[in-house]
Amino acid sequence: MERSNIKQKVKRLEKESGSRSLWETERYRIPMILCGALIYSFGVNLFLRPLHLYSGGFMGFAQLITNLLRSSGLYHSKMDLAGFIYYLMNIPGLIIAYKTMRRRFLYKSVLSVSLITVLLTLVPIPKAPILDETIANCLVAGIMGGAGVGMILRSGSSDGGMDLIGMILIQLKGHYSVGMVNIAANAVLYTICLILFDVPTAIYSLIYSVISSTTCDKVHTQNINVEVLLVTKLEDTEPLEVAIMGSTGRGMTKMSATGSYSGQGETVFLIVLSKYEVQEFLNVAREYDPSAFIIYDENIQVEGHFTKKLT
Repeated sequence: MERSNIKQKVKRLEKESGSRSLWETERYRIPMILCGALIYSFGVNLFLRPLHLYSGGFMGFAQLITNLLRSSGLYHSKMDLAGFIYYLMNIPGLIIAYKTMRRRFLYKSVLSVSLITVLLTLVPIPKAPILDETIANCLVAGIMGGAGVGMILRSGSSDGGMDLIGMILIQLKGHYSVGMVNIAANAVLYTICLILFDVPTAIYSLIYSVISSTTCDKVHTQNINVEVLLVTKLEDTEPLEVAIMGSTGRGMTKMSATGSYSGQGETVFLIVLSKYEVQEFLNVAREYDPSAFIIYDENIQVEGHFTKKLT
């Protein structure tokens, strides 16, 4: 079979899989976005805001602006203004996303930002910290905030702010991490906090930021690249090749090999995936060859053309 025929089959399968899986994938991702927004909002409002600390990123700047408006006497309402300011700050980023990202990502990001804005306004902020220790509140808020944002990012969306900027940079450049982009932006925010307020406020806010960013990167598995080697003894590998490339949208390198012990001919496929694509790959590979020998290595560095699939 000529390679051109295989390419045609792969493209046809990609098209069929894309149209078939749109609803199948998004119907699970929308509830995950809602859950992530809830976890983030409860973590920030219940554990961080009572400490008068700053959550980092656009939300941290929104908190800072709100507090400065209150302290200057320009804003007197009991309604928290941070969520509304956060939404306004995200409009330029959403416009950039409209020009650079897929429409599906944009629509889900608008949904995520809207949900977070509403929830941060509705979730009550306790007058006193829930836990006795400041560091404990920071840790819980950081884990909840990072996990919530990570769930939103993993759903092919963004919660806005520096996470949205990070996703755009990943799409355009590749060599970026959402968590690391957040840490860089927060360095500026917490330097301002250090100048305007006191050292404990800046230090505890920074602790929250680091915990949140680290947790976010652990949950946001699109940042993790995986090298996979598949060894098969199938005589006709074309159906396996078409199924894998059609379902993952990734190319593979095909190599002929011989087993040292058995002397039998084998075929080795090399493919690089994002971590969240590995399970789909394994499902397809086991369907066509249950006895295939598969090795995968996480957190590899990739140079050259490798598409970051974020949606």
